[in-house]
Amino acid sequence: MLQFDLLATEGLARRGRLTLNHGVVQTPIFMPVGTYGTVKGVLPRSLHDMGAQIILGNTFHLWMRPGLDVLRHFGGLHGFENWAQPILTDSGGFQVWSLGEMRKISEEGVRFASPVNGDKLFLTPEISVQIQTVLNSDIVMQFDECTPYETKGHLTTEAEARTSMELSLRWARRSQAEFQKLQNPNALFGIVQGGMFENLREESLAALVELDLPGYAVGGVSVGEPKEQMLHIMAHTPHRLPAHKPRYLMGVGTPEDLVEGVACGVDMFDCVMPTRNARNGHLFTRFGDLKIRNARHKSDERPIDESCRCYTCAGDGLGQGGFSRAYLHHLERCGEMLAPMLATIHNLHYYLNLMQEVRDALDAGRFDDFRVRFAADRARGV
Repeated sequence: MLQFDLLATEGLARRGRLTLNHGVVQTPIFMPVGTYGTVKGVLPRSLHDMGAQIILGNTFHLWMRPGLDVLRHFGGLHGFENWAQPILTDSGGFQVWSLGEMRKISEEGVRFASPVNGDKLFLTPEISVQIQTVLNSDIVMQFDECTPYETKGHLTTEAEARTSMELSLRWARRSQAEFQKLQNPNALFGIVQGGMFENLREESLAALVELDLPGYAVGGVSVGEPKEQMLHIMAHTPHRLPAHKPRYLMGVGTPEDLVEGVACGVDMFDCVMPTRNARNGHLFTRFGDLKIRNARHKSDERPIDESCRCYTCAGDGLGQGGFSRAYLHHLERCGEMLAPMLATIHNLHYYLNLMQEVRDALDAGRFDDFRVRFAADRARGV
């Protein structure tokens, strides 16, 4: 089940409400990435506290471990990881792409050796949808081929991008047929491909719209291309998707990318950046980015961001939490596991709160004003 209600617009920016089998999601939304059935370094309770409405799971990795028998025993991913709210799972296409020469792509699907134990495996559109049906994902992604920007220094040509895009379209039709055959009660999204070529993006989009899927994603960005090309595709494609259906930009990005994506008509985002950067001591704040390992933070009594209300910066109101930059710097220097945990709480809270501020601005009809203030704050620096 999926219902998308468009509540307000300002230019191309949209304010919406997405109703799924496991709950309601207010859009625009950022979705934390939980690859193995957990968002790294964060308790599920903390995700609830910081306002996470929907999280991601990874079809490829969950198929490897713990495997479908275990997931089926728990009735799907929600019961296994004890998360009652919506979950989106990717199809495994990006992970297959990342295997490089370790995989062999054919019309039928992809053959590869398991990175876990070396077993020979075969992933097809049908198998991907079958796995996601066992996971009981609220949003199921079609199996696709992620078109690379370059391979071994060779830029993908338009002809190569077309071949890849057309294969993804055929796989989209097979994904939809299997989804319907299994009578999956959730929602299947198609993925627009086409590399950095506008004409291919438009052909992919038009063919996917003919399938009348519940929602659509823009894939094949943030795969090594220059930032300006990613921004170009982000400006070109999302607003051309059906206005009455949710639009998802996959794997993007920085806080600036999210705000610009909303301005281009995107409703949903995911990225590993807030969690991955947190584990490397890179923190996002209202006033720019901060690298907590730098020596200048050694005796700094301030929190990461004095305007932030997360547990790391402000505590829980009961005398717990609220940590100085000096303490976080110390934890990082000592390699303490609390360092990435507290950093992850802050970064995810920042991203989720940023989307809340975007929604509030759209509700008030002041999104353009928000964009100007956001850019000025971020440029001010910490």
